[in-house]
Amino acid sequence: MQVKRTDYQVNATPTFQVLTEDEVEAIYFAALRVLHETGVRVYDEEGVEVAYSGGAIIEDTTEDSSLVKMPSWMVDKARATLPHKVDVVGPDRKYRMELYKNQIYFGAGSDTPYTIDPYTGERRRTTYQDVKNAARIAEALPNIDFHMSLGITQDTAVGTYDRWQYLAMLEGTNKPINITAVDLEGVRDQLEMAYIRLGGKEEWKKGPAFSLYIEPVSPLSHSKEVVQKLIFASDNDIPFVYTPCPMAGATSPATLAGTLVQALTESLFGIVLSQLRKPGAQLIIGGLMSNMDMATTVYAYGAPEMALLSAAYTDITKWLGVPMYETAGCSDAKIFDEQAAMEATINIATAALIGGNMIHDVGYLEQGLTSSMEMLVASDEIIDMVKRILRGIPVSDDTMALDVMEAVGPGGHFLEHDHTYTRFKTEIWRPKLLDRQNWENWTNSGSKRFGERVHERVIEILETETEPLIDEAMYKELRRICELADARHKDEELDMKMFG
Repeated sequence: MQVKRTDYQVNATPTFQVLTEDEVEAIYFAALRVLHETGVRVYDEEGVEVAYSGGAIIEDTTEDSSLVKMPSWMVDKARATLPHKVDVVGPDRKYRMELYKNQIYFGAGSDTPYTIDPYTGERRRTTYQDVKNAARIAEALPNIDFHMSLGITQDTAVGTYDRWQYLAMLEGTNKPINITAVDLEGVRDQLEMAYIRLGGKEEWKKGPAFSLYIEPVSPLSHSKEVVQKLIFASDNDIPFVYTPCPMAGATSPATLAGTLVQALTESLFGIVLSQLRKPGAQLIIGGLMSNMDMATTVYAYGAPEMALLSAAYTDITKWLGVPMYETAGCSDAKIFDEQAAMEATINIATAALIGGNMIHDVGYLEQGLTSSMEMLVASDEIIDMVKRILRGIPVSDDTMALDVMEAVGPGGHFLEHDHTYTRFKTEIWRPKLLDRQNWENWTNSGSKRFGERVHERVIEILETETEPLIDEAMYKELRRICELADARHKDEELDMKMFG
């Protein structure tokens, strides 16, 4: 670009901001006050000891928990060692997420008890094959950067489904994975599986191939399982998501600012405890924040408040210098329909524009109870469109094209000019699933609605033969860990007949 003016400013992308710096600071200092004066309830003895050793005030100790209060200087100290950038790679190292300010990555959600069968349209319990199929869909979609299970494997033992989910995902995708774990034992088993998949612990050190999802309990509570996972992840160089999920009006104040203060308080505890345990421990904060719908009492996934809270929390995380776990690509609709597409478009656009880093829950329906491969595929197209908006409009001598207009002149056309040929592929977005035909051509091609085209793409991916991502020997080794876990939990086998 030829710059002929001083102090010439450009927008590389469109900008979006919810909170001013002053508002972010007000919320942050309010959270510090809550953490110090109100405190948080911690249900793990070792976690309490770690906090106490670092300077926390311990009060109201009961048989199973203590009230932990942290002075603001503890947060300052923790922030000094907190990484501003977190890296997660896939088993195939070409897939990499570098999570830091304004770097956006999209992925599915996890652990839905139900799924929409892609062949019958039936809403039913999810299985191992469903989780594997969802991973195959994610592998095929260019705008899905990481993966979560998008279902609970309910044809396995209750206490071991997390291991089977991880195995199903490893069968389906080479992209980075965000795992969930039933308990500390589940994290250990999945880490051992990751070592096998990568070729050893030393390969993990070169780049962890999964991150761990951890969710404290709102309001202001941190369960035994949660704290144990946090400590184990910190000790073993596992990047982890510490993600409160407050519901405005139910498990947090009805005001959105109050919900932000509470969520940040819960996140700050995770930051401090992790850095006390191991300075430099890698974590991502954020999560799902929304409101309780007062008419239905559901946790709204398609609400404008969810998009607004997530965007505001991203402003906070950017100010803190810690990666953000955003929410988008989800809906309260029961099937993939017009409502699902509308709500997903709004929350995908706000998440991308605000610069959320690890944007999860793509493919969720029914308040996160049901997964949909069609929703995942449709959201990939929406994300692609939004990414075009994020590229903005570069203004330069070349893009203003004065010489091209001079060459074409009044009354001419630009179709045959070299400038059009060299620029239209990069300048003009081309849809893959959206239809732009005229009525006659659309009718002649089958008059297919968007949902039909999305469904056909899902089936096309599932029925396309691909090479196995793991060989038979490795599969047996990974499966052995799952089976050993099953043996330890043999009394928890599900009777699938109960699901009808």
